[in-house]
Amino acid sequence: MEIKTEQYRICYDRETATVSFSGSLRLSGPEEYQPIVQLLGDVADAETGQITLNLQQLEFLNSSGISMLSKFIIEVRKKAGVQMVVQGSQSVAWQAKSLKNLQRLMPALILELV
Repeated sequence: MEIKTEQYRICYDRETATVSFSGSLRLSGPEEYQPIVQLLGDVADAETGQITLNLQQLEFLNSSGISMLSKFIIEVRKKAGVQMVVQGSQSVAWQAKSLKNLQRLMPALILELV
């Protein structure tokens, strides 16, 4: 599964259960994020072990995007037996602060900042 535009790329690797984000997500509102929400929902429905979100190459994510990720984390939290791993980069300004907030939504979430 892949969503690709000039501004961003999101792809799902089924073998590693990893969703990788790159580029800049500046979409306006929940309607424009719907294809991404659908992709993440499909991943959550298919996986019963571990899901990894690799955000290391995501340079920018606006508040609508952070809200979308937060809602996804809450949905995964409801699923028994699914471990959530979020990979981020300390060199990307928004990630260190915003990704730590995801752990508040799902205390068992593993956050890897490199």
